[in-house]
Amino acid sequence: MSKEKILIVDDQFGIRILLTEVLQKEGYETFQAANGVQALELVKKYTFDLVLLDMKIPGMDGIEILKRMKKIHSDIRVIIMTAYGELDMIEETKKLGALTHFAKPFDIDDIRKAVKESLLMKAD
Repeated sequence: MSKEKILIVDDQFGIRILLTEVLQKEGYETFQAANGVQALELVKKYTFDLVLLDMKIPGMDGIEILKRMKKIHSDIRVIIMTAYGELDMIEETKKLGALTHFAKPFDIDDIRKAVKESLLMKAD
């Protein structure tokens, strides 16, 4: 059985490393992107089971990245991470099909649980 692939998109190196370590311990195969361009290149190359996407990324914000990802794979599954309580942005991501969102700083156990639940929903 192949491992489920998760893409972590965040401009903060420390967050990418933390999520990578936690999710690899859970048995997932992880990929990292520091910006929208890298993220979209990876989405074109691989089929991801889940994407963890930060909203505030220099150059191309999370909404734009999400829109472009959906054009590449309309059924791509995305969890949003944001350090800002921007409700309008969160509402927009839900309209675009994001599964859920987390405010930073997040509880790593909450992320772990949401990832597991999102991947189980996919299996149904």
